[in-house]
Amino acid sequence: MQIKIHGHHFDLGEALQTYINDRMETINEKYFNRAVNVAVTMTKETKSLFKTHISLTVGKDIQVSATASKHDVHASFDDAAEKIAKQLRRYKRKLRDHHEQMEAAEEMRVPEYTLGATLRSDQVDHLTDEEIEMQDEPVIVAEMTTNIQTMSVSDAVMRLNLSGNNAMMFRNSKNDALNMVYVRQDGNIGWVDPKAIDTKLANAA
Repeated sequence: MQIKIHGHHFDLGEALQTYINDRMETINEKYFNRAVNVAVTMTKETKSLFKTHISLTVGKDIQVSATASKHDVHASFDDAAEKIAKQLRRYKRKLRDHHEQMEAAEEMRVPEYTLGATLRSDQVDHLTDEEIEMQDEPVIVAEMTTNIQTMSVSDAVMRLNLSGNNAMMFRNSKNDALNMVYVRQDGNIGWVDPKAIDTKLANAA
């Protein structure tokens, strides 16, 4: 397992880096033992506030992430690491089963684009309508490829929860259609299945 540790706006020090390495190795061995790499980023946000973000890749493109902010640098890392451990403990058995299934699962590589931020409402006061229209068009600032994998809805929800992202697209193993799961504002998980609508319309006809 490869562990990368970054400190922003302060020096981590050798003792803290050793502590981080040991803790992440222990978590990996205890709960999954298939982690590919770990990225730990620690940022000194104010004079006494430290933010830790941990991103851990396990199995086949499964991302587990957690973030914590504390007024003590060690407490900040410990809190984020404990969140990672709780997620791995919660899905320990399911992750192992999922890992075996995903080794043989089909996937499709598709382009993924990063769009530059559009204007906020407080930025348009001093602009003409023409300037707003020109600047409000999204601009592609990065292009890469990503994998859309075939899995069940429950596995997609698990991966969404582990990643900390707001949405995830996948190919539904039951109907081979592109689906999406996402985090609703009320905290529940939404599920979009376009093919289910086609089935209902066909049955209604």
